[in-house]
Amino acid sequence: MTKNKPSSRARQQPLEAGQLWRMPGANLQVGMVGKLLVHYKLGKPDAVRVSNSCNGIKTIEKYLKANKAVLV
Repeated sequence: MTKNKPSSRARQQPLEAGQLWRMPGANLQVGMVGKLLVHYKLGKPDAVRVSNSCNGIKTIEKYLKANKAVLV
């Protein structure tokens, strides 16, 4: 019986201020990152106004992973 190595997955980069993440139909711009919370703007790519939001780091990372976000 041979042992199979687990496939190496590309790790998601840690959130940093100023990052822009693209998803199908939405953009997420990271404003400020603290110990537990992230201030960000989430909106459509051609939106004129985008509201500011605040959420937990783990929640944002799960959201980006679920929506297959790409760092620009």
